[in-house]
Amino acid sequence: MTKAHTIALFMAGLGFLAAGNTALADEEPDYYLLRPDVEKAYGYSHAVRIGQHLKISGAVSMDDEGNATAVGDLEQQMKNAYADLEKVLAHYGYTFDDVVAENVFTTDMAGFLAISGYRSTIYKKQFPTGTWLEVKGLALPGFMIEIELEAYKAK
Repeated sequence: MTKAHTIALFMAGLGFLAAGNTALADEEPDYYLLRPDVEKAYGYSHAVRIGQHLKISGAVSMDDEGNATAVGDLEQQMKNAYADLEKVLAHYGYTFDDVVAENVFTTDMAGFLAISGYRSTIYKKQFPTGTWLEVKGLALPGFMIEIELEAYKAK
């Protein structure tokens, strides 16, 4: 994929293709791998920052070898996913206060709704926009929740 394609996809994903947002075209994508071996094996980057815009791939509850952890425990899986997301945000100098969009995919929406109050311990300034979806399954057996983020930090 070329730099131009990467930037176009990134900007489209963040909704920044509106008029007047051409400044990102000059920015180099900065990729980050949280678990390099796992991410290379499955063919994705955990995050990419272009300018002050950050897109983080869905985080799940996994160990460094890519195995599901806390299998059967939705609340712990959610906490593990947020812990990984916090590591990625911190790598770039961001916090949960900089998150502008959060998308949650879960195999158990009723269970997630029952524990979603935990998010108020993470989002202390404001809640981001986002979507919550119940899905039939996630990437690997045992995963019950996946959370992806988009963040923005003003210069």
